[in-house]
Amino acid sequence: MKKFFIFIISILISFIPSFVGMAFSPNGEGSDMWYNMLIKSVLTPDGWVFAVVWPILFVLLGIALYLIITDTKTKLSKAKAYWLFVAHMVLNALWTYLFFGAHLVGLALVELFVLFGFSIWMARAFYQIRHSAGYLVIPYIVWQVFAMFLNGMILYLN
Repeated sequence: MKKFFIFIISILISFIPSFVGMAFSPNGEGSDMWYNMLIKSVLTPDGWVFAVVWPILFVLLGIALYLIITDTKTKLSKAKAYWLFVAHMVLNALWTYLFFGAHLVGLALVELFVLFGFSIWMARAFYQIRHSAGYLVIPYIVWQVFAMFLNGMILYLN
């Protein structure tokens, strides 16, 4: 029962950036108008794609966190992995604020590169503790590369 509780908490924790991001997502009148007026790459997916992909990525991150928390075989300190997980969550939420909230597309792109670096660092730290946890971060990193492209194209085209 304890492991199930840890699993649920890990998943919920991984969704914190999503909850913060909802305050700045393009569903409010002003933000929606701003985002819709931007010239975007032809590769920009429809909104429903983001609504499907992000929950999957957050669940994978939650599972990775759960694997780190419950791993009893490692002799390595988990403090670094936890710190990197929190840092990546803060950076993830910050990107949403910079892009959708403050409309600072260039700064959001710079911040996304920082998030990308932290995500790779986190994946490596997770991998050292439990290989499968590190692998679960890879789809998130791949999505960030796509997000950097989309953010960069918006910056370039506008």
